[in-house]
Amino acid sequence: MKVVAGLGNPGFEYDATRHNVGWWLLDRLAYEWDFPLFQKEGRALTSEGSRGDEQYRLMKPVTYMNRSGQGLTALATLSNFHPEKDLLVVVDDAALEVGRVRFRASGSPGGHKGLKSVSLALGSDDFPRVRIGVGIPPAGLDMSDWVLSPMDSADEDVILGLLPELVKGVEVWGTGGIEAAMNGFNR
Repeated sequence: MKVVAGLGNPGFEYDATRHNVGWWLLDRLAYEWDFPLFQKEGRALTSEGSRGDEQYRLMKPVTYMNRSGQGLTALATLSNFHPEKDLLVVVDDAALEVGRVRFRASGSPGGHKGLKSVSLALGSDDFPRVRIGVGIPPAGLDMSDWVLSPMDSADEDVILGLLPELVKGVEVWGTGGIEAAMNGFNR
């Protein structure tokens, strides 16, 4: 089984924020793949289904961004689950311009507290991730204020316009691995 985990914050007040673009992509995947509605399972909202020969689980941890790993700890108990090839974590990145995309095979959390929590929960940084650029905070604005604020309509349009391409990128990762996704979708 392949797992795609989108990091974000639960609650209506966070739906339109930069921090929740991981959830936006999971919602788009579930829609385009015709998966069932997300249901609460432990500390995550999940939806499962198949694409071709592969089974997928979409997961949105509901433990808030900084504790996202708590929503993914159950993955360690799955038989034949190997995070380095079976997990893709989707996060926002405030060090990238709006619309930039970076699929990566592994790496440090790079200051992202959600990724840090996932790394701690899995005991490793060795899992693929895709970082979606949400823009660099303006001078003098606190990082948490930036990522927890709603995007202006121009930035939101850019991200929403990326979602169909990102769905294809996730499909390529699922069938061809992270290198294929990196080669085809990083920009």
